[in-house]
Amino acid sequence: MAVQVIGRALMSSDQTDHQAKSVGSGGWVVSFLPGRTLTTEQAMAAMQAAEAVAVVGGLADLVGLTTLETVGLAIQESPWTRAEPVVRNGWRDRIGRGRPQLAL
Repeated sequence: MAVQVIGRALMSSDQTDHQAKSVGSGGWVVSFLPGRTLTTEQAMAAMQAAEAVAVVGGLADLVGLTTLETVGLAIQESPWTRAEPVVRNGWRDRIGRGRPQLAL
């Protein structure tokens, strides 16, 4: 995956046909988000998301599903129960699990 900025005016990718174009004053529009003006960072994230969708589409083809079916099922279907929950990015600690106790 490689989003490229061409001449400070266009973002393109070798993974998707979507593009982002500079509209001046640091603003960007992305082909699949018409009517929205984004920052450079947001436009880059949108382009990377479009690349990720292209990758998921290729994987979905391998299992005989559409991209939307694959994403929808992955979001809606509960994963099988694990013996020990997996902590990703420490989010459980931030919402209370494993919260340090105050010493009195």
